Amino acid sequence: MPAEIANPGDPRAAGTTLHAADGFLRSGKVRDLFEVGDRLLLVASDRLSAFDVVLPTPIPDKGRVLTGLSRFWFGLTSEIVPNHLLGTSPADLPAGFTDEAGLRDLRGRMMLCRRAKVLPVEVIVRGYVAGSGWKDYQKTGAICGIELPEGLRESDRLRQPIFTPSTKAEVGHDENIGFDSMVGLVGAELAEQVRDVALRLYLRGAEITEKAGILLADTKFELGTALDTGELMLIDEVLTPDSSRFWDASAYEPGRAQASFDKQPVRDWLEAQPWGKTYPGPELPAEIVAGTRGRYVEAFQRITGASFERYLKEDVVA
Repeated sequence: MPAEIANPGDPRAAGTTLHAADGFLRSGKVRDLFEVGDRLLLVASDRLSAFDVVLPTPIPDKGRVLTGLSRFWFGLTSEIVPNHLLGTSPADLPAGFTDEAGLRDLRGRMMLCRRAKVLPVEVIVRGYVAGSGWKDYQKTGAICGIELPEGLRESDRLRQPIFTPSTKAEVGHDENIGFDSMVGLVGAELAEQVRDVALRLYLRGAEITEKAGILLADTKFELGTALDTGELMLIDEVLTPDSSRFWDASAYEPGRAQASFDKQPVRDWLEAQPWGKTYPGPELPAEIVAGTRGRYVEAFQRITGASFERYLKEDVVA
């Protein structure tokens, strides 16, 4: 059985997890990980984090949006790089893994995966001048050390997408690093392969989302090497509102910040609260919860062309 939650600050205290399941490994801010033989079970909860704090109010079906979108993208990018996905149905789990309530909750939010050694870098690609990249450009004329043309405005599209890796901080915030620093962490050959794969993944994603009227401003990929073969694999989640900055193309206007299909309105609301950005965080009002769920679901439906209600009922992205 999973260990008891001793610390009220544990992310699992603020959302769902399979308390009746064996093989619990650990929880992240959003996902719970379980060991299933030589495979890994990733369960996307409805937890929401902001400013590195898991909030006490979940967003209904958020984990299913993340899982459904990732399933969609894994299927469309497998010729670029292999991925870790093996199964998505509770029927793929061994008998007795969890109880009936656990099996029901797993529908639409689970991925049974090959195990991997996760690369010690965040794999980030930017196609537009936004967020921390815009702040960096204003100060230095570059983003993560990559020199850019003068006179760019906030939210301008770059001539070519750029690869801007960062560290993975155990505590605090990640820090941007240059490509040479990444080489020092993973080696030259693997670093070159990761950069090539990341840029190709971004271009594929941007092409597909643009057809849906959504601009892919930037995104973060997780990559690792398979424990069984050593090959590079795409893992975790792919091109979701949690890992990407999606903009509505019809409202796009360079020269200002753009509204995103993500949790930015939650951050904006939190910034206006008397809160010190420490656990546990304030409860979110109903309208913020509903608006956030709506943006996540809209991103799912526009990108996949599929009905989210059908996904909830049938566990298929179609």
